[in-house]
Amino acid sequence: MPGPPPEHPHLRLLKGNPGKRRARVPPEPQRADVCPEPPEKLSDGAREEWRAVAPELHRLGLLTVLDVGPFAAYCSAMAHWRTAEEAIERLDSLTITTKSGQRVNPLVRIASQAANDALKFGAQFGLTPAGRLRLSGTTPPTPPSKFDGLLG
Repeated sequence: MPGPPPEHPHLRLLKGNPGKRRARVPPEPQRADVCPEPPEKLSDGAREEWRAVAPELHRLGLLTVLDVGPFAAYCSAMAHWRTAEEAIERLDSLTITTKSGQRVNPLVRIASQAANDALKFGAQFGLTPAGRLRLSGTTPPTPPSKFDGLLG
């Protein structure tokens, strides 16, 4: 969809509703008392990422039963990225020789794609600085002005 992502209606009410349009009420999924377990089909590396990040997301109310699939995709992308980066570290060179000459090792592209996927999925859960701003609905703090405190 073009344009900025839609704001949560509660956030929109806090900011004001200049267009006076009726605010939609989104469905709110039930939040479990305990953090959801990783899906069975995740690799060991993806499970490791799940166990490292999921408890904090659950504590913040960002990981519900409905979010298990997208979060599992993030964990898998991180596991693929780690695996590719570890394989790249073991290489002597980032290029391989073929009959037609030198070319970049396919592991470099795999690592790059996995990193892009992880960033894309992770932003949906606030795992990037910009993603956290979008989720919280706040703007970055402005530096103090030299005029602050003159009138107070």
